[in-house]
Amino acid sequence: MSYTITPWSVEGEIDYEKLVKEFGTQLITDELLDRIKKHAKYIHPLLRLKYFFSHRDLDWILKKYEDGEKFYLYTGRGPSGNIHLGHILPWIFTKYLQDAFDVNLLFQVTDDEKFLYNDDKSMDEINKYTYENILDIIAIGFKKEKTKIIVDTKHINHLYPIAIEIAKRITFSTVKATFGFTNSTNIGMIAFPAIQAAPCFLPSKIEGKPTPCLIPAAIDQDPYWRVTRDIANKLGYYKPAQIHSRFVPGLGMHGKMSSSKPETAIFTTDDEEA
Repeated sequence: MSYTITPWSVEGEIDYEKLVKEFGTQLITDELLDRIKKHAKYIHPLLRLKYFFSHRDLDWILKKYEDGEKFYLYTGRGPSGNIHLGHILPWIFTKYLQDAFDVNLLFQVTDDEKFLYNDDKSMDEINKYTYENILDIIAIGFKKEKTKIIVDTKHINHLYPIAIEIAKRITFSTVKATFGFTNSTNIGMIAFPAIQAAPCFLPSKIEGKPTPCLIPAAIDQDPYWRVTRDIANKLGYYKPAQIHSRFVPGLGMHGKMSSSKPETAIFTTDDEEA
């Protein structure tokens, strides 16, 4: 079984058990589900069906919560196209976590990344998708008073002070090995992992003390958090915890549903005939 996974592309038929071993994550156990149920009152179908199946330090996050220390949620969206089912499911699960634990959410919209990564997309096009994607994000029903949407190019003044602290502690050889960057990779993409890592520590920076962070996201984003976790202690903050989802399969092919391959996806903008 052959597959390729990066934060920007997923190809092939995924062997999730093998992937967990490769990434060094842990499967979500029945014991963890019981602990979640204790606080959430019910187990979300996406957990019960093992769509969310893997984690890093979920047990630690629950222990912090049980000891009276609240965590916050952090997830995001790269606005390269319209929203499809593969985006919606993790957001629905994120809302479940926000409601169950009554916690804050930082939702990062990485418009800068999508502009830097896609040579064929203008910033005007990215701005259009950013606006439309945010409407879909709001429609999920996150708690208004507990949710902040961060658009990188609009709110960089909040992100940059912590991003440069992160960037100073990550070498080029590390990001090259982690993300497969080459001599032809633009310097914006090379620096971007520090921007995506910034929300992991932003509340800690603002509050002046380590604040637990839980990231619900697809497992293809895990390389970002591995690098981030490696330097967390150097900043004096907690390592961000993760809960990973599988991929929603693309239509008629192996790999995940993708905005960049519209023929594979079911979009929120599709009409009934589609």
